[in-house]
Amino acid sequence: MTTTTLEAPPKARPRRPDGDGSVQVLLDPALKIGTAKVFSVYGKGGIGKSTTSSNLSVAFSKLGKRVLQIGCDPKHDSTFTLTKQLQPTVIDVLESVEFHAEEVRIEDFVYQGFNGVMCVEAGGPPAGTGCGGYVVGQTVKLLKEHHLLEDTDVVIFDVLGDVVCGGFAAPLQHADRALIVAANDFDSIFAMNRIVAAIEAKAKNYGVRLGGVIANRSAGTDQIDRYNAATGLRTIAHFPDLDVIRRSRLKKATLFEMETSPELEAVQQEYLRLAASLWAGAEPLHGKPLKDREIFDLLGFD
Repeated sequence: MTTTTLEAPPKARPRRPDGDGSVQVLLDPALKIGTAKVFSVYGKGGIGKSTTSSNLSVAFSKLGKRVLQIGCDPKHDSTFTLTKQLQPTVIDVLESVEFHAEEVRIEDFVYQGFNGVMCVEAGGPPAGTGCGGYVVGQTVKLLKEHHLLEDTDVVIFDVLGDVVCGGFAAPLQHADRALIVAANDFDSIFAMNRIVAAIEAKAKNYGVRLGGVIANRSAGTDQIDRYNAATGLRTIAHFPDLDVIRRSRLKKATLFEMETSPELEAVQQEYLRLAASLWAGAEPLHGKPLKDREIFDLLGFD
């Protein structure tokens, strides 16, 4: 008779603080932003996050709010429609003084844009090196040291493309609401689903919550609506694919500086409405990200 020896079940692996995965970039408690309302804008690369962020910043400023926009992308083009040029990044400035932060002046990295919007380009590490979370942390640290955040009502983080690591998810640790820009197509929604997962992971230990979806460059929203219904999200603004929006980037101008027309005025009013609703308090959403296969089944065709 053969005796079978049962092995003890493997010990459960401890849960990581912000979800399963690799090393997380944790927020230094000393770097909390303060009383400003903070929004992080995410979305698929090239979907129009910088255009959305810049025009939303202007809309907040039109409502009388003191606004700071922080670009979190190595190509540092988040604020160029506000300032009319590419500005040096925080990392560029720190490198110029051999990373002696005490030698950095506020005018070295903060620039005033259209209608008084204050602009900062955090930048990012050289390609293939470093971590975006470090860059975000250093930027917020400098802003606090120079007391700029004390005079700010709204902070908007415009964040690099798809969320794939804890570093570029770091702005979520500062944000009250995360906003997702998406077009009415499969690729945008696929990327949005990953971002929803990142936001929900950070929401376990930080105050960030989903604020909603900004439908961009889309005539309709049927695919976004289908995804929202399946995951608990909702669309909070809709901007169609208009040529005037494309031309505003080429002219290095916000939509509030372009020659007026009925269609442009409608877009401006939508931005002002969005800013007012976010300032009043965006209802927190609890998103339930789908499995990759589920998105194919939900949005695909037989």
